[in-house]
Amino acid sequence: MNAKAPLNDYLVISRGHWDKDKSKEQIDAAITDFYAWLYAHIDAGRMRAGSRLSTEGASVSRTGFVTDGPFGEAKEVVGGYWFVSAASLPEAAELLSHSPTLPCGIHYEVRPLESQRCTASDLTNETPPR
Repeated sequence: MNAKAPLNDYLVISRGHWDKDKSKEQIDAAITDFYAWLYAHIDAGRMRAGSRLSTEGASVSRTGFVTDGPFGEAKEVVGGYWFVSAASLPEAAELLSHSPTLPCGIHYEVRPLESQRCTASDLTNETPPR
């Protein structure tokens, strides 16, 4: 019996800007192809829909609510997110490497989702360097 590895969930963060040398027609074609690609993977159970993000936003910290930033630099802008189910991080990255928007300047950050609740003694992204 050939048992498949269990699938893990990964957050996909879409980053970047469209290449300036691409025409609007090229970008529109890449976007159309992207949604066909995405929905085919959703139908196959390998991806789950997320959303594009609005250009508006706010930043909240312990010092208060800031309505107009500061936000990440333009090169770090997040355009949207969705989810991938894969047996490993390399498998998730391989799946994303076929996205039709990559040749037009968009790139992706792929992060495993933690299944357990965080505690102060856990080493996490929020843990200060020691």
